[in-house]
Amino acid sequence: MIEAQEFWKWAFSDFLSNTLRGVLAEYIVACAAGCTERPRVEWDAYDLVTPDGTRIEVKSSAYLQSWKQDKHSAIRFDISQKKSWDADSNKSLEYATRSADVYVFCLFAATDKTTANPLNESQWSFLVCSSNFLNQKFGQQKTVGLAALEEKGLQQISFDRLNDEIERCRG
Repeated sequence: MIEAQEFWKWAFSDFLSNTLRGVLAEYIVACAAGCTERPRVEWDAYDLVTPDGTRIEVKSSAYLQSWKQDKHSAIRFDISQKKSWDADSNKSLEYATRSADVYVFCLFAATDKTTANPLNESQWSFLVCSSNFLNQKFGQQKTVGLAALEEKGLQQISFDRLNDEIERCRG
């Protein structure tokens, strides 16, 4: 019989990989927002739903990657509008939009692979805004860099302030 823990170690132990780091970022935000009861739905129109119904889109970026790097990666996030599929209704939108109420940009900020630990929330910082903010400041733009987000007034915050900032931005 295949052992679940052995499979996990083999397939899902590299938290510096882009795909797995993104899923971890979703879980970190879900922990902060108190919405871990609902299992992750991979292709839903947004990543998380809080108990009060706030829809959250989580985006992740990092300076470090799994592969050998000559320099740190540039920090960029996908903010493109999409023709989203809704898991509950099993329908796709006919037009592209930003389906979430709130966007959380998660930056794994470690720059030294020897001490990097994506499971340590103190090595992450977060920027939070409403979808309306993105629509007003960035319109149809598909990606955005960290500097551009900060130039528009977003500030990096720590994990312990994340839920309060999500609640502030949902309105």
